Amino acid sequence: MKLIEVKELNTVLTKQLFEVWDKSVRETHLFLSDSEIKDISRYIPQALSSIAHLIVAFNDENNPVAFMGIEDRKLEMLFVSPGYRGKGLGKQLIHYGIENYSINELGVNEQNPQAKAFYEHMGFQVYKRTDTDEQGNPYPILYMRLV
Repeated sequence: MKLIEVKELNTVLTKQLFEVWDKSVRETHLFLSDSEIKDISRYIPQALSSIAHLIVAFNDENNPVAFMGIEDRKLEMLFVSPGYRGKGLGKQLIHYGIENYSINELGVNEQNPQAKAFYEHMGFQVYKRTDTDEQGNPYPILYMRLV
């Protein structure tokens, strides 16, 4: 597995990362309906192209299987393909982000308890909760800091 910071996205990589995102969200965000996932999906290409630091994990066949986005020491996104979950890849990405970009904060959906538990295992603790997400939807966000 190799981690690479992508400086410029091309159409093929954007499509591949979108597929990682889609599969990951469908596996972990069970509180979202199909139509909600479709609505959110419209923003993914823009989010990928505008994030300050996009780190992609490539498997031995050089296919992207996970990625994270970092902005101002904050983990903005972390998605791992279902077939690679539970194999230490998320942990590897978080460690990389802490060591190379000083990640010390993130937000996670309250309805995604596996993600919350993972981040707690990685040393993050909840310091704030909102009743809605950043778009005003009824999905509480837990804001976490590295302790």
